[in-house]
Formats: sequence, structure tokens, C-alpha cells
Amino acid sequence: MSIQVYGIPNCGTCKKAFKWLEDKSVEYEFINTKEIPPAREIIQSWVDTLGSKAMRNTSGQSYRALDDQKQTWANEQWVEAFAKDAMLLKRPLFVKDGTPVLVGFRDKEDWIREKLGL
Repeated sequence: MSIQVYGIPNCGTCKKAFKWLEDKSVEYEFINTKEIPPAREIIQSWVDTLGSKAMRNTSGQSYRALDDQKQTWANEQWVEAFAKDAMLLKRPLFVKDGTPVLVGFRDKEDWIREKLGL
């Protein structure tokens, strides 16, 4: 089993996820999206699986800086926006065996375990 966690190191939610994974002895690879932004093709596959709405970091400055047109954007426009500014992506984003399975870390533990296959 291979788990990648996409996010940024100083994100509080990412830190909670890292601690939880470590407490459960789950091995994972961390990808810092600020230093290594995901390619457009990868983001497209994430949006195809999870939907653009679930992936939006609506509490970030980058999101708030977008104009009100964002409310009417289609998935394709979100893919472009995510590709231009990875800070628009909700964090953390979990990819298991190449498939995005979970975004964010506020769900109940049972749900998180199920999504990660633990």
C-alpha cells in the first residue's frame, strides 16, 4: 500500500493528519505542494474522482482573492486555477495507490480509516 499526502508543512490540518498517521504507524510520503505543485494532469484526475468542490480551500487567501465569478466556474476552470495556484487546493489530500481517496481531515476517524483502507 502506498499513501501520498499532499499539503504544506505549516498547515495545522496537515500536522494533525501527519500525527494521526504516525500514531497509527501508517507509512506515507509527504509532497509539499508549495515546493512541488502537482501537474495539471494529476489535478484533472483528482477533480474527476473527488470533484472540484471538495478540493477547494475556501478558507485560504488565494480563494478569497478570486472574484465572484468563481461561483459559476466549471470543473475545467477549477483545474486551471488549481494548477496555477496550489494554495487553492484543500489540504491535506490523500492519494492511495495512485487514486485520490480523501481531501481534508475533519471527518470521523472511522470514515478516514475506511477511505485510507486501514
